[in-house]
Amino acid sequence: MSKNKLPNCPVETTLSVIGTKWMVLITRELLNGTMRFGEIQKSVDGISQKVLTTNLRKMEKEGLLKRKVYPEVPPRVEYTLTDLGYSLKPVLDAMKDWGEYYKKISE
Repeated sequence: MSKNKLPNCPVETTLSVIGTKWMVLITRELLNGTMRFGEIQKSVDGISQKVLTTNLRKMEKEGLLKRKVYPEVPPRVEYTLTDLGYSLKPVLDAMKDWGEYYKKISE
């Protein structure tokens, strides 16, 4: 998203960057370190190859992760969060805390 087209509301801006369930879950996994495509797909329950590819491309475009391709046969591709991607950790921590709270009061 172009910086001059960002919403006025900071919450809306955050959601426009990481607003899909899949992007949040991919970020959660990559907070633990560099992963290959297949590792991400196995760790994010229910994500299809197409959806994972689409979300990884969007995250790369947004500057949240970097993709490294190794010139091997078959090609090996690794994904790592950028500093911007790692800066989402407090956001995900807050979501985790709220989710735990909600589960507790909903029992």
